[in-house]
Amino acid sequence: MNDERQTAPFRTAADAVEWITGLMPVVGIRPGLERMNLLMERFGHPHRRLKFIHVAGTNGKGSTCAFLTQVLRRCGYDVGTFTSPYLTSYSNRLQYNETDIPDETLLELANRIKPEADALAETEWGPPTMFEVTTALALLYYGTVAYPDYVVWETGMGGRLDVTNIVTPVVSVITNVGHDHMDMLGPTLEDIAREKAGIIKPGVPVVTTELRPEIVRIFREKAEAGRSTLYVLGEQFQYESGATSETEQAFSFFGPFRDLPELTITLSGAHQRKNAAAAVMTLEVLRQYYALIVEDADLAEGLRSAAWPGRLELVSRQPRILLDGAHNPEGMEALAAALRDVYKYDRLNVMMAMMPNKNHEHSLRHILPMVDLLVITEPDFHKKMNAEDLAEVAERLRKETGKPGGIVVEPDWRKALALLTGPEGGSSSGTLHVVTGTLYLIADVRSWLLHGTKSEKGW
Repeated sequence: MNDERQTAPFRTAADAVEWITGLMPVVGIRPGLERMNLLMERFGHPHRRLKFIHVAGTNGKGSTCAFLTQVLRRCGYDVGTFTSPYLTSYSNRLQYNETDIPDETLLELANRIKPEADALAETEWGPPTMFEVTTALALLYYGTVAYPDYVVWETGMGGRLDVTNIVTPVVSVITNVGHDHMDMLGPTLEDIAREKAGIIKPGVPVVTTELRPEIVRIFREKAEAGRSTLYVLGEQFQYESGATSETEQAFSFFGPFRDLPELTITLSGAHQRKNAAAAVMTLEVLRQYYALIVEDADLAEGLRSAAWPGRLELVSRQPRILLDGAHNPEGMEALAAALRDVYKYDRLNVMMAMMPNKNHEHSLRHILPMVDLLVITEPDFHKKMNAEDLAEVAERLRKETGKPGGIVVEPDWRKALALLTGPEGGSSSGTLHVVTGTLYLIADVRSWLLHGTKSEKGW
């Protein structure tokens, strides 16, 4: 064992993670499945023995995965959950039964992958990317070590050329289509929709909560071409909202197989009812066609217990600090709706940072009319939008609407957080402080407030 450890590429899990995450700035993002297929061929295609629930969409993927994971766990199934990005540590991305991959397993699998990745790098295909290596790690973990009953499998970006699309799932989910990663996925929503529709496989049922007819039509065409049954919100299934508070909200589900009244979730925001409905419809498909055993009590408890960090998460009550990773226009629109309909406050202070490839003006228009103080900062990440550049956008919009009342620029996010909650922010019991924008900022602020440390955030 000691000899093997000495000759292995990595001695510790930290060494392995440093190698994997270090591929991001060096190799970057290269859409396509060729390298992934070649890498998995070297390991005997372990994913082919697993049952995947493939989840795509611009917003709501993570929350939908959380709902699915919790219900499946309550029903007694072993569940692998693969998500991105991560907020606290790299191993958050690879969970089995809600527990991060153990360091010793991560180390062992990374030592298996590294020689094959190096060999692939010497071919015409070049070195695998960080996301490809991470996906390979997940497939090896679930397909050769953990063997879960189901893998809840979130796409990274898009769908058609996303490396997660190497799998053939038992059901596919597309939450919605919005303005995100347009530099990679295309300039229009229709272009992005076609990329998302790429996860639809022949004969595999599809669930979507997208409502716009022109987008649904793209999904329908792809589904019909592969003879896949499509379940569309507002057509085959729907939900009805119930009572709402800051801590929970109720809804009733109406589907093609049965109705489920009086379900409750603790995730905030009206959009979470939609995500929960997507999860319920997905579980109903598995129940109807794959003999999934779902007791009503387990379904209800799984939905209620689902949590998704950094999305309308109240991490402090004195002062009241709400975190929400609204990093695109649709996310910011959902945040603004929640601030109007769910939360009570006399004054609203917002701290924000963005990445450079987002539709910032469209995003800001949703929330700035509500804001008293806007503190603009920067994420601690190698790719970021300069605070001054984002402030220029906010100042231009302020001239149109007169809001926010004040704009403060502080590139250091720790100092910005102190300004947000200090005297500058007019802090009082009636003040709500919101930290929003890129998840790279949310990750650090959340870890700082809850644990007093920075996070290992990343993709």
